[in-house]
Amino acid sequence: MTPDIRKTLKNIALISVCAFVFAFSMVPLYNIACEKIFGIKMEKGPTGEETLAGTKINKARKITVEFDGTVNSKLPWDFQPSQLTMEVIPGKMYDTHYVAKNNAKYAIVGNAAPSVAPMSASSFFNKTECFCFTEQLLKAGEQRDMPVRFVINPNLPEDVHTITLSYTFFINDKATALLKAPSPSLTARSAP
Repeated sequence: MTPDIRKTLKNIALISVCAFVFAFSMVPLYNIACEKIFGIKMEKGPTGEETLAGTKINKARKITVEFDGTVNSKLPWDFQPSQLTMEVIPGKMYDTHYVAKNNAKYAIVGNAAPSVAPMSASSFFNKTECFCFTEQLLKAGEQRDMPVRFVINPNLPEDVHTITLSYTFFINDKATALLKAPSPSLTARSAP
């Protein structure tokens, strides 16, 4: 092997290692940026029973929760909350739901990205059940209720009187493409 080829192979190997490290560092860096710089609480799944155990209900306080739902322009769905507002007592569990409808003539997989405003309330708004924790598959024309169960931590800052829970649905291109791909077991084989 000539020295030029060795140098080129070393450069290719170095670039490959750097690309690998960069790709795997993107998720933690994104999480750090969202939570530490922008103050956005990243979903870690449902709030466990251990988090809710010992939570005291604050009957003397009421919070208004507003609900909002939007759809990314690439996703041919309708999506909205079943109710726009709800009066809640911190420490008490509540249920609500959103309604989604696939207007396309084919099945689509979507993912919901939640956000809570104001940012100071995001760590006090705990979802124990939510459609946002998993992918959502809607068949052509299908409409579905999507439940959300939540509790507001009684330690919510006193200056917060209204919280907005908002979801934006995005198309999951990869999962939707897999729905359209022919199954290998169903593919006809031609005779040799």
